[in-house]
Amino acid sequence: GMLGKLNLDQFAMGSSNETSYFGNVISPWRRNDGGNAALAPGGSSGGSSTAIAARLCPAATGTDTGGSIRQPAAFVGISGIKPTYGRCSRWGIVAFASSLDQAGPMARDVRDCAIMLEAMAGFDPKDSTSLELPVPEWEAGLNSDLRGKKVGIPKEYRLDGIDEDIAAMWDNGIAWLKDAGAEIVDISLPHTKYALPAYYIIAPAEASSNLARYDGVRYGLRDLPDGAGLQDMYAATRAAGFGAEVRRRIMIGTYVLSAGFYDAYYTQAQKVRALIARDFEYAWKQCDLILAPTAPSAAFGLGEKTSDPLSMYLNDVFAVPASLAGLPAMSVPGGLDKQGLPLGLQIVGKAMDEQGVLNAGLAIEERAGFTAEAEKWW
Repeated sequence: GMLGKLNLDQFAMGSSNETSYFGNVISPWRRNDGGNAALAPGGSSGGSSTAIAARLCPAATGTDTGGSIRQPAAFVGISGIKPTYGRCSRWGIVAFASSLDQAGPMARDVRDCAIMLEAMAGFDPKDSTSLELPVPEWEAGLNSDLRGKKVGIPKEYRLDGIDEDIAAMWDNGIAWLKDAGAEIVDISLPHTKYALPAYYIIAPAEASSNLARYDGVRYGLRDLPDGAGLQDMYAATRAAGFGAEVRRRIMIGTYVLSAGFYDAYYTQAQKVRALIARDFEYAWKQCDLILAPTAPSAAFGLGEKTSDPLSMYLNDVFAVPASLAGLPAMSVPGGLDKQGLPLGLQIVGKAMDEQGVLNAGLAIEERAGFTAEAEKWW
């Protein structure tokens, strides 16, 4: 049964759980430098990642719009999978960006993710984006023998100045998949550099449209100042009900959808999205799966990036392309960095091939031997 509710970034907008209405979650992990700096658990599903890493629950649900299952899983040393767009019903989830949002499981290992995903997936007539397809027996199909599979390594993800611990873990991941029988091939996803800007136009645009319904009339928070008219109530409700990050994204979204800018921003971003999806289509002619880091760094300290929204958004650089293309993608622990913090490896698969993604995740899990636990500091 359900144990309870967990914290997350407000309206799922955030990469660190620092934008939550209820205050931020603190990761159960600490750096090994002798300091006691509180670390971000990732976001938006930071309450879920922390509860699992701290062994408060065996598994939890998350939602992923541009990495919000995968990046928090990477930050706290657990597994999490964003299934193919439409695999899991979004009925009952507050909409953020309807063309991107997907629910998925987070758990300590790949098998638990497979078990959870089987329970969560399936057609739901209440969700217009739900896929009417049978649910595969993912757990029974788990097999870490990757002989006959080709794994692509996208050269565009080898960013200039990439963290050396991340680069080393990626190389380990390549070696582990080779050991599991996979053939490693170099691939190109040429439009990768446009993924983040396209995402941060499309997602806020859809959010500004979706969140227009939070006017204090039908549902959501209502703030009714003394003697207020309707407009005053709307304004007060939306000021009190939306934090700074949510307001920022609504304003970006409203701007890119406005008359003079619609074609310059939103229409262009949709064209770029189509090119990114096409990059993956071309890649699948050469490989079955793609291996990359989940995030460009280990967990950062609380407060380290809050004053710089752009550096916060850059945290999603590896996660966003699979979201824009609607592809299944999973993060599994790949090791610890020099500071003793977890790093995640990400596997991206073809649409509907969650089994392939889970199997590659299992192959990494068996070889990484990741047994590190968050310190029981509480």
